[in-house]
Amino acid sequence: MYPLSSLHVNSYLVKYLEGNSFMSTPLSFLFETQEELKKVVWPKRQEVIRLTGVVIGVSLIVGAFIGGLDFVFTKLLSLLIK
Repeated sequence: MYPLSSLHVNSYLVKYLEGNSFMSTPLSFLFETQEELKKVVWPKRQEVIRLTGVVIGVSLIVGAFIGGLDFVFTKLLSLLIK
């Protein structure tokens, strides 16, 4: 049988099968985090700007809607109390 280190398998699987902890040391955690971040496909600048605008726009619309409901319910409550 071949040793696990010679097989082309996921490093997490090798550590698990050999009985080691997934995050044996903080240093290995940082190394593995850095390796995973290299795989990330980061958005382009224009996409970030566009999506930020969408979030701000939706937030303003929802805020205005909730503010409007608050105003209406405040006026209705003041009419009921009088």
